[in-house]
Amino acid sequence: MMEFHCTALLLLGSLSALSVSAEQEVENLSGLSANPDREIFVVRENETTCLMAEFAVKFLIPYDVLALNGIDLITEQASVSIPRGAQIAGKCGNTDSELHISWINHSFTFRIFFSKEKHTMGSDGKAKETEVWKMNKVQLVYDTSEKTHFSSAYNPGKHTASTHLLSALVTPAGRSYVCSAQQTLTMISSDHQKGITVYMYDTQIQPFDITSDFVFSEPYKCITDEREQLEQMLPLVLGLILGLIIVITISVYHFHLKLSAQQPPLPRDRSLYKNM
Repeated sequence: MMEFHCTALLLLGSLSALSVSAEQEVENLSGLSANPDREIFVVRENETTCLMAEFAVKFLIPYDVLALNGIDLITEQASVSIPRGAQIAGKCGNTDSELHISWINHSFTFRIFFSKEKHTMGSDGKAKETEVWKMNKVQLVYDTSEKTHFSSAYNPGKHTASTHLLSALVTPAGRSYVCSAQQTLTMISSDHQKGITVYMYDTQIQPFDITSDFVFSEPYKCITDEREQLEQMLPLVLGLILGLIIVITISVYHFHLKLSAQQPPLPRDRSLYKNM
């Protein structure tokens, strides 16, 4: 009997240790960012980072207020950002991950959903299967009874806004998505189908396959940043090409002058041409 109890205790201890080791940690590291608008969130499992997100985000949320006549409704717009003290939660998986951010006593909760999938791409008539991850949904739960952002809201209460069939931030598996440029998303709210706009910029996100704790994997730049970099380099390239053309033109001109100086002068008397 004593041996049975010891075995049971050891088993319970092992299960307890396993549950502790599998516990999830979430950290809001926004205070480490030099940009006061940029948020830094980390989700860790088994003492290893499994999701990292750094971005600046702003929400434009329309809501109704009563007009001065007390009858008509006027639509106002609240500008909302995530404060530094926001609470976070997360979920890491092999093919699905989530990040939940809440602030002002859960008056606002922003949820980002990620998925990983295989894509088949054709090149030179040959099909090639690649694995990518993407942001497939964003959702905002907000309460218009929160007075800081929604002043005198008509019929205040909680509403949920979500995207529909979203496929954003598509990135090769094992890499982090990087984009300095502003990206715009639109969500449709349960509050009379109002459109909520989400602006994200200065972004770096990786929800899967992080190999080093607290360190992003190789960056994958967004198309907008690549285009802007090309536009910045274009004047320099054109200047170099123009400078090269000028140098070549001047060199040809000097060569022509030198060649002309070596030729004998033509006689002024045309009768002498026959002796040349």
